[in-house]
Amino acid sequence: MRLFDTARGEVVEFTPGEIVTMYSCGITPYDSAHIGHAAVYLTFDMLQRRLRDLGHVTRCVRNVTDVDDDILRKARELGVYYLDLAAEEMARFDSDMSALGLLPVYSEPRATSAIAEILLLIGALLESNHAYRSGGAVYFDVATFPAFGRLSGFNRDEMLRLAGEHGGNPGDPNKRDPLDFVLWQPSLPDEPAWESRWGPGRPGWHIECSALARRELGDSIDLHGGGRDLVFPHHECEVAQCESVTHTRFVRHWLHVGLVGLGGTKMSKSLGNLVFVSDLLKDHEPMAVRLALLDHHYRFDWEWEGRDLAGAEARLVRWRAAPTGDTDEALAAVRRCLDDDLDTPAALAALDGLASAGRPVASGAALLGVDL
Repeated sequence: MRLFDTARGEVVEFTPGEIVTMYSCGITPYDSAHIGHAAVYLTFDMLQRRLRDLGHVTRCVRNVTDVDDDILRKARELGVYYLDLAAEEMARFDSDMSALGLLPVYSEPRATSAIAEILLLIGALLESNHAYRSGGAVYFDVATFPAFGRLSGFNRDEMLRLAGEHGGNPGDPNKRDPLDFVLWQPSLPDEPAWESRWGPGRPGWHIECSALARRELGDSIDLHGGGRDLVFPHHECEVAQCESVTHTRFVRHWLHVGLVGLGGTKMSKSLGNLVFVSDLLKDHEPMAVRLALLDHHYRFDWEWEGRDLAGAEARLVRWRAAPTGDTDEALAAVRRCLDDDLDTPAALAALDGLASAGRPVASGAALLGVDL
């Protein structure tokens, strides 16, 4: 299998051991899952399916960010307890992903379950002088990690711009460097708080995933990723935190999924230009939604259009009309495509060709997770 690795900037051989450890950044459950989310988790689902088909055991962890600025703000607006909001949206998310045929993940830990591990990691960073206390908060000192920026390849100006767009607050006067990022922060009066040696507060966003990944999978994992918008600052900061403590390579392969747009703009909860999975499932067969997503290569940005579903529904009709029976032809075709950087559009096209020629396609569809 060959996969694009973000850190190396090219398609490379992916050769893990028998047990493959994988971490996918999950949702912040303050609203419904949209198709941009589904595209990410479907990519990890397809990777797991092919790895299992090859004989591997997969351990895919997908976290839940159940405490951060976004969910606390939304809970405040709605006048509800933040964990009640998280529970409601997680139930909807799990239902949506199950309907789309996603394999259950190895574990789905919540950030609030890892406060002890977060505190230990912050303590280790302070003791090794990779972090400092200032203004009641604890920050990571990027000057102590010369490889900062290695994953993304961005220059300082680009990193500062992205940090500002993703809540990094480069203008915080308590920072030594505008690129330093929060590990622990004081809570507002109406926010949850946990006791720590640095005063009551709550964790920063990046430290949550570092602590969860290490707890669930160990200090070094085979593959990590999520949406392309997480490369910086989130994943860059994860690398810095972990490797500063462990002195070992945190992730051996980085996989990032392109962004889904609507009307020429990336789908975003802040912009409100979203197509929710739960809404699509009210009017369309789940397998049609799955096929519509698989018809776009995971690595590239794309625009959602209503005709995607019409094409997927027509494809389902053609595949279901194909002859039944056991054959290795369809399965072999899909395997070749998936081994080529998870090229699902090519796999769909290959099965289209077989169906048009009056050949069975069920075995290939099954590897794609499509129930005929």
